[in-house]
Amino acid sequence: MVGGISHQREISSDGITAIGIDVGGQRKGFHAVALTAGRYSSHCASSQVSTVVEWCHSVNGTVIAVDAPCRWSTDGRARPAERQLMAQGIWCFSTPTRRRALEHQKNYYGWMLQGEALFQLLESSHALCSELPLPGQRCCFETFPHAITRQLTNGKPEYTNKRVQRRKLLGSVGIALAHLTNLDLVDAALCALTAYYVATGRECVCYGESDSGFIIVPKRFNP
Repeated sequence: MVGGISHQREISSDGITAIGIDVGGQRKGFHAVALTAGRYSSHCASSQVSTVVEWCHSVNGTVIAVDAPCRWSTDGRARPAERQLMAQGIWCFSTPTRRRALEHQKNYYGWMLQGEALFQLLESSHALCSELPLPGQRCCFETFPHAITRQLTNGKPEYTNKRVQRRKLLGSVGIALAHLTNLDLVDAALCALTAYYVATGRECVCYGESDSGFIIVPKRFNP
């Protein structure tokens, strides 16, 4: 499915915990936020991928959205998902081949390697989406906070005040902000909101293809 849009029946959010994870390098680590029935329920910050995955299991996450590439480029060019986003005017990173990431002398792609490790651990319990999942299906997928913001603000993301804009966006859909004390947690909450949309069957857009991975974002503002 390339650029596919879900047209699935919405289901009740009762009992559904959606998780979003922002991925950083080894020093910054992982920041994760859980939404239960669409509302903030808890968060986790750790430099250890195993700790974050254990936390995901402890809060019984149904759908997990991760801000990191789920697959590497196969030819050294931007992946199809990334090219499709950029064709829509949505800037995004171009994922390299795994070999290039490993060979970079300054570990520029270290956060992508952290994301790889995260997906590998998650996939034992949450299958990586190979298409838009059914509502309530236990799964994980890749998403991108800038693209999420673009979709949910009708194409008007801010670059200079993105923390303010993104917090305002989360507040507008009823997500408590008190615990979202930095941009990493804010971005994790945006990922969790997208996971919540997927889990409950709200309209989402799926960019990419199965070999190099999909990026899933909400189709439009849908409180």
